[in-house]
Amino acid sequence: MPLKKSILGTIISIVVASLVSLAVSQNSIDFFGIPFLLFCVLYSYAIHWIFFIHAYIAQTEHYFDAIGSITFISLSIIVISYMQNFYSILIGALVSIWTLRLGTFLFKRIKKSGRDTRFTEMKKNFFWFFMTWNISALWVFLCYIAGLVAMTNKNSSEVNSENIIFIVIGVIFWVLGFSIEVISDYQKKVFREDINNKDKFISHGLWAWSRHPNYFGEIILWIGITIIALPVFKGWDYIALISPLFVYFLLVNVSGIPMLEKSADEKWGDDPQYSDYKDKTSILFLKSPKD
Repeated sequence: MPLKKSILGTIISIVVASLVSLAVSQNSIDFFGIPFLLFCVLYSYAIHWIFFIHAYIAQTEHYFDAIGSITFISLSIIVISYMQNFYSILIGALVSIWTLRLGTFLFKRIKKSGRDTRFTEMKKNFFWFFMTWNISALWVFLCYIAGLVAMTNKNSSEVNSENIIFIVIGVIFWVLGFSIEVISDYQKKVFREDINNKDKFISHGLWAWSRHPNYFGEIILWIGITIIALPVFKGWDYIALISPLFVYFLLVNVSGIPMLEKSADEKWGDDPQYSDYKDKTSILFLKSPKD
C-alpha cells in the first residue's frame, strides 16, 4: 500500500474515533476526570499501539486478533468494576462471551496454520501494518460503542418495564447471532480437519444457505447489543447506532467478504461446482439455496 494511503488511513481512524467518542460522551459519567467513553477509546488505541511495537519488531501477526479480544474483555472488566450496574454487567458479559470464544478460535487457527496470508506483505511495511492496528483499535471501539454508551451512561441504572422489552428482544438477537456464528465456525472447522476435503470448499450446513454465515451471525449479535442499549440513549447518544452499521460495512466492504471472495475465486474460480455454488447461495444473509 502507498505510504500516503497508509498515513491517511491512520489519521482518519484516529480522527473518527475521537469525534465519535466526544459526540457520545455528553451523558457519560466521568472516569478520573475525563468522560468514561473518551477513556475507552484512548484505552483501545493504547493497547493496540503497545502490542503493535512487539508485532512489528517480531514480524508476527499471530497476536493480532487476540489483542482485539483482550481489548474487548479488559474494557468490559474495567467498566463493570467501576459502574456495577445492570447494563454494564449484562452487556459486558455478552460481549466478553462472544470475544473470548471468537478470539480463542482465531488464535488456535492461526497457530495451527502458522500464518495469516493477509499480513504476508503488510507486516513488512511499518506504516501499512501500523494503519491496520489502528483500524483494529477503531473496530473495537465502534463495534462496542452502543454497549459502552449504555454501560457508562448516567441513566444506565434506570431499568423499567419498557427497557425490559428491549433487553429481552436484544438478548434473543444476540443468542441467535452468536449461535449462527458458533455453528458455522464449527462446521467449517470440522470440514477442514477432514483430509478428504483438502483444497475443497464447504457447501453444506449453514454454508449451503450463506457463503459467509459466520459474518451474518456476527452482524445479528451486534444488532442485539444495540437493541439492549437503545432505551438508555438520549440526544447525541443515538450516534452509537453506527455500531451494527459499522460491523456490516467492515465485513461486507472491507476486511471480511471481499478478501475471502477474492481468495475463493483464485482457488476455485474455474471449478464449475464452485460457480454453481456461488450462483445458488446468498453471499451473506441466510436464504434457502436457489433451485
